[in-house]
Amino acid sequence: MTPRLDPNAIAPDAMQPMLRLEHYVRNCGLEQSLVELVKIRASQINGCAFCLHMHTADARAQGETEERLYLLDGWRESPLYSERERAALAWTESLTLIARTRAPDSDYEALKAQFDEEEQVKLTLLIVTINGWNRIAVGFRAVHPVKAADAVA
Repeated sequence: MTPRLDPNAIAPDAMQPMLRLEHYVRNCGLEQSLVELVKIRASQINGCAFCLHMHTADARAQGETEERLYLLDGWRESPLYSERERAALAWTESLTLIARTRAPDSDYEALKAQFDEEEQVKLTLLIVTINGWNRIAVGFRAVHPVKAADAVA
């Protein structure tokens, strides 16, 4: 994988609004474990290796279990996720795949049952933000860090 360009180096002023939005959603009051699960799930759907590497490491550093990380793609079939996490993950999938899902009422009803209106806005901005980062990273072919021992020749 060869990076296409580094948007932070090329257009730092253009990247500032994304960085401010990221700072906001990271500190908006939603549970950090939930924030990371949402970022990981959207990044799985979007195939963003850079973000998957970053957010799985962040989740582990915050105490997330390997089992929950491994099973995240199959969260609907696993009892390891709370009802609040399930609602957030369903909303994440709905908005990440919005051209296909059209954000169905059933997902919104599940969201409303677990999140107050302010939290709904914050969660939606979180999903918008990670989808934006995924598009930047995938589009410009950002490469996640690789340990020398893990590199393939």
